[in-house]
Amino acid sequence: MDRRAFLASAGALTVGLSGCLAFGKDEDYDVGMSDSRFLPAEYRVPSGTTVVWKNTSARAHTVTAYDASLPDGADYFASGGYDDEDAARDAWFESGGGAIYSGETYAHTFEQPGTYPYVCLPHESDGMDGVIVVESRATVTGE
Repeated sequence: MDRRAFLASAGALTVGLSGCLAFGKDEDYDVGMSDSRFLPAEYRVPSGTTVVWKNTSARAHTVTAYDASLPDGADYFASGGYDDEDAARDAWFESGGGAIYSGETYAHTFEQPGTYPYVCLPHESDGMDGVIVVESRATVTGE
């Protein structure tokens, strides 16, 4: 086998394997974070569920709820434990506050049914956003 053919086949194998490794589903998280996407972008759960995000990339990310879009009465959530979107944004842009580094996780329990849009602040301009859809337990179980 000549050098170019070998390198081409080795490169294809590496790319194929890296995709499996980066986006493989572990049992220790629900939503992964690639370089510029939440995987999956939409995740559905029954109320009372704790959702775990894991940074499966080499870049730092955040999980930051959009304040204005949260269901009435819902708790605000953001990596770093901020009380609202403004505080989370200020912390990120001032000092990288709320960063989730490679291999780290962030978790939040969703009690209130509704739709919860969120974003990764450093990659917001790349379209890195997601949504958690929380359904009432009665809807999920058919009660």
